[in-house]
Amino acid sequence: MAKKVKLKHEAPWIKIQSSAEDWTNLGRSGLMKIFHLLHLIRAFEQELLQLEKEGLTHGPVHSSIGQEGGAVGSVLAMQATDQMNGSHRGHHQFLAKALAYVGVFELDPCQNAAPEHIKEVLQKTLAEIMGLAQGYCCGRGGSMHLRWKDAGCLGTNAIVGGGVPLAAGVAWSRKHQNSNDAVFTCYGDGSAHIGSVQESLNLAAIWKLPLCFFVENNGYAVATTVAESAPDPRLSLRAAGSSIPAFLVDGMDPVAVMLATKEALKHMRAGKGPVMIEAEVYRYLHHSGGFAGSAFRYRSKEEEEQWKARDPLLRVAMEMKERKWLTDAEEEQIQNDVKAAMIEVAGRLTDGQYGKRSIIESLWPKPEFCDVGIRGDLSEFEGARFVEQSAFTGKLEPRKFVDIIADVMHKRMEEDPRIFCLGEDIHRLKGGTNGATRGLSERFTNRVLPTPITENSFVGAGGGAAMDGHFRPVIELMYPDFVLVAADQVFNQISRARHMYGGQTPMPVVLRTKVAMGTGYGSQHSMDPAGLYFNWPGWRIVAPSTPYDYVGLMNSALLCEDPVLVIEHVDLYNQIMDAPADDLDFFIPLGKAKVIRSGSKFTVLTYLDMVHQCINVSEQHGFDAEVIDLRSLDRAGIDWDTVGESIRKTNNVVIVEQGSVTASYGGNLSDEIQKRFFDYLDQPVKRVVGGEGSPSVSKVLENATTAGRDEIIERFSEMVLEQGQPLQLVS
Repeated sequence: MAKKVKLKHEAPWIKIQSSAEDWTNLGRSGLMKIFHLLHLIRAFEQELLQLEKEGLTHGPVHSSIGQEGGAVGSVLAMQATDQMNGSHRGHHQFLAKALAYVGVFELDPCQNAAPEHIKEVLQKTLAEIMGLAQGYCCGRGGSMHLRWKDAGCLGTNAIVGGGVPLAAGVAWSRKHQNSNDAVFTCYGDGSAHIGSVQESLNLAAIWKLPLCFFVENNGYAVATTVAESAPDPRLSLRAAGSSIPAFLVDGMDPVAVMLATKEALKHMRAGKGPVMIEAEVYRYLHHSGGFAGSAFRYRSKEEEEQWKARDPLLRVAMEMKERKWLTDAEEEQIQNDVKAAMIEVAGRLTDGQYGKRSIIESLWPKPEFCDVGIRGDLSEFEGARFVEQSAFTGKLEPRKFVDIIADVMHKRMEEDPRIFCLGEDIHRLKGGTNGATRGLSERFTNRVLPTPITENSFVGAGGGAAMDGHFRPVIELMYPDFVLVAADQVFNQISRARHMYGGQTPMPVVLRTKVAMGTGYGSQHSMDPAGLYFNWPGWRIVAPSTPYDYVGLMNSALLCEDPVLVIEHVDLYNQIMDAPADDLDFFIPLGKAKVIRSGSKFTVLTYLDMVHQCINVSEQHGFDAEVIDLRSLDRAGIDWDTVGESIRKTNNVVIVEQGSVTASYGGNLSDEIQKRFFDYLDQPVKRVVGGEGSPSVSKVLENATTAGRDEIIERFSEMVLEQGQPLQLVS
């Protein structure tokens, strides 16, 4: 018979409950802080729901009424420099952290429950949720995207679980600044099942990050119960899988939450890594709006009343009155004062004439503000030394393309301690799977971070570290197709952060990846990502075709305050070309194309390896083509001056790319060219592009699917013939 040994996980899992002594030990002052902040948040939410009822909010309002105890209890234990982010239901967490930052705990609410600096926070938060210009994110964030960096409010997030990887990055940043700050990422029971949360638990444990996974288990993801979506409704059990200690606590008891938070902070500040706190709470209302959940018949009125009897506001008032620390008159006064403050704050944003409130017209953002802040203004490049290869006075020597990638990264990391690298296998195999990070892990041990195969979490962690403002991550995606695993972090988070949070959040992320067509890796390793990223404003895209350009463009990418995608090509890695030998400190401007070959009959727009193929075809077959290496591919980076000058000369355009027609870059570029230069075109823009299907493992099918030399010759020949010129191909 098999021997069975019962196993135990190493990490503790503890339920924390407050005692009467714990409440007494806080004293009148401590309990009054809790009481005051609870009522400020509740009054805010009640006034917000009234505005929503009157049609003065736009979009969903995810009320946190009933869940305030968890936010207040946790913030009471934090220091000002601790950080916090949250999910779509995050008003209470944002307000608790923001009000603590401006000194709410220093007030005596019996004297003045809402002085002007408190009203200012309430007003700016309310304005943001209403979409007004004076909000913390200039009205762009609304209810679900609240950020105030100064207060340690990293940003709430509309994507379920989407903010958790970002918080991991901030925690890594704080740890490597040698601070004793902790980071709290707050999410609900719905988020607990999301893959990015599970990935982040693992990553935080591996890196021993000072990160608290604060789960607000309110029992419902919209109308689906926890019991319907989890085999065990105690979500803190999930921590054991990553050997993370966890605390289960009654979230309706703010003192118990405070005690659990203190334990968590002690663990994190001692450098022992992440912690999980599960706070059992209850949202009194439906997922969004002012109706009770019972109105939608997915829960009963009896259940709601049972939870309301445990209201943290009632509990704190009762405990204080039992100890003779709060009178009925004081309670009524504080309640009335905070309600009056909220009425006043709402009145500053609305016009009540004609008996019906409306938003004051002058407070809306200007329509022309809609695109401001999608990306930065590149002012960080002031004083940069831009040098094209034709003007380079240093030494050039033949080098493999891939070797210069490692060289320039080594030089930049040597000079800038903010730069770090992360990705799969970048520390081994003599520099990753292609050698692009050769020698970096030996020289920069703590700044080359090998990751598990969890693209969503490590890409998001890079984004969080960048948002924190102290580090500049270089993320390697081994193959560009893997971005679809990390799509939320790449496109919903990193791409949109600056714009979403009011244009005030630099995102200096460099993402390296490679086009691997022709290697036989098949449908899920071979895409050209340029067309995909082009459609997500916020990303800058560079595609160097020579080692020299790689150095200058990578230097620019690392200086830029926006996220930059650096696309490489495996066909270029082992090619030997002239590369800078004694000077790796120059820049090539973002948004500057380069005429590689002059011609007069048609303009060729291309990038990466196709630059060389187009030149070779033109030279070998005598095509009078002007070949332009675009280099910068994003919408803001296309060099329309250089492109336009060429088009006005040749009056004909061919766009050449290797990849699939369905996710192509050239389709967008062609559309824009015909809008801008229609009067100068003698015929429609022609395109060299791959087929509809993805590249296959079969060599024959891969060649048939992707564009190459034969397709270039065919399209160039069509261009000549349709101009009425004789075609004389050189065999």
